[in-house]
Amino acid sequence: MDQVRRLCLGKAGAAALLLGGSLCGIRPSHAQSVRPAAAGAPRTVILGQSVPLTGAASEIGLAFAAGCRLYATQFNESSAATGIQLKLLQLDDGYDAARAATNARTLLTTDKVDMLFGFVGTASSEAGATAAAQQGTLLFAPFAASDSLRGAAHQNVFHVRPSMADEAFKIVRQCATVGQTRIALVGDDDAMGRAGLAAVQQAVTDQKLSPLVATALVPSAGDKLDAALAAVQKQNPQAIVLVSLSATTANVIRKLRKSGYGGSFMAFSIVGIDPLYAALGKDIGGIVISQVVPSPRPSGIPIVKEYLGAVENSDQTGSYEGLEGFIAAKAAGEAIRRAGRGFTPAALQRVMAGMTDYDVGGFRINLRPGLRDPARTIDLISITADGRILR
Repeated sequence: MDQVRRLCLGKAGAAALLLGGSLCGIRPSHAQSVRPAAAGAPRTVILGQSVPLTGAASEIGLAFAAGCRLYATQFNESSAATGIQLKLLQLDDGYDAARAATNARTLLTTDKVDMLFGFVGTASSEAGATAAAQQGTLLFAPFAASDSLRGAAHQNVFHVRPSMADEAFKIVRQCATVGQTRIALVGDDDAMGRAGLAAVQQAVTDQKLSPLVATALVPSAGDKLDAALAAVQKQNPQAIVLVSLSATTANVIRKLRKSGYGGSFMAFSIVGIDPLYAALGKDIGGIVISQVVPSPRPSGIPIVKEYLGAVENSDQTGSYEGLEGFIAAKAAGEAIRRAGRGFTPAALQRVMAGMTDYDVGGFRINLRPGLRDPARTIDLISITADGRILR
């Protein structure tokens, strides 16, 4: 896994798309709004995305954003007959919810986007959902959003990835299957960490297991981590569930192993396999990570073949996050195609609400699940010291 090469290629790809005149591009927030298409002309549908291209989650954000661009470009090259073109506007928020909120307002009020799309992170997705609701539009395919956005109060939010509750249920069930009933949780003290804690606690309750033996939500900055980990380790957990980005996750794993902890580590998909491997190297061996899309390695799954074919004709390399972005953009494109070039936000919302079993290419998506969607496939994978992925 050549992480440095992947990130450099992701940045180069963004620049190439923008300079090449594509309808996809990263651009500063003062770009002009797009005028409506004249009668009979193709309609340009604008998707507004706030994504961390810098900062703590940039490895995930760059790959996810690049996958979104790949499909948007493919859609535009193959959709002449539909009379629809996609324009993807991507703004960097540095994984800062306040910047994401500002970006959302800019995209909606200045750029006049048709909907918000692919916001990354729990707090940023909540900010995007709020802004979209205020403007009477949609938020589609948030990445790692809180399960609170799946409730009845958020009918304008549509999810491509499974819920944190689904991931937590699979993680906890795996622990129980191998006899690990003493489970602890360590996470960042932020919206994502709190959402993950709630999901794991609910999964433990649903499976009639003993309560978590220890929990620690720790600020990413500061000196409280060592004491928190010592308190967790004192409870002798057999497995520790991690709800944090790659840097914190790697730091926690190293500290606990150095102090003699010999139990298991389980991580949510938000951690990102590539950035975690880059941070841990051979020390990643044995860590179990949930994944919500198929492996991006060559296979017979049609959507994977389609994605890798697009990657082959670009300057990107395949990744889980890139594939998820590709799938998210394809689902958005399909909903827009079904709604037709004259769609209104209400019409598009009705179409999306009806896409409860969309086959994106050998991988089925339910855009309107509840907190739990047992039909969704979530893989638990581990990575060997030399970077091979095992199931």
